[in-house]
Amino acid sequence: MGGCETIGLIVFAHGSRVEGANEAVRAVATEAAKRSGIARYRAAFLELAPPSLSEAARDLASEGVREILITPYFLTMGRHLTVDLPRLVRELRPVLPDIRIRTSPPLDGHPDLAGILASRARGLLGNTS
Repeated sequence: MGGCETIGLIVFAHGSRVEGANEAVRAVATEAAKRSGIARYRAAFLELAPPSLSEAARDLASEGVREILITPYFLTMGRHLTVDLPRLVRELRPVLPDIRIRTSPPLDGHPDLAGILASRARGLLGNTS
């Protein structure tokens, strides 16, 4: 994957007071970066946990990243993705004017999502608890 050394990935989640939930997001970010062949990545949080989206983006930029891909770890296009994320990206652009920033859609609508839910349901079929 040519050029991946200048691309950074941010998995953007809500954040939680429960540190185990934040660690789970960090683990997903690690695996997503690995599977996409992107060496520079961060998990970032809207609130309740560090780092913020701005902090994560600035960290990646300081490592030489020229493009940042933001993948929301949100299920649907609720307020955080229709209002908060666009605002945060708008605020980042003047701070990182030489960095290209792109965001992906939320998890909803991805063709694998129904399969994941079906897998979870199948897992309950033999479980009597």
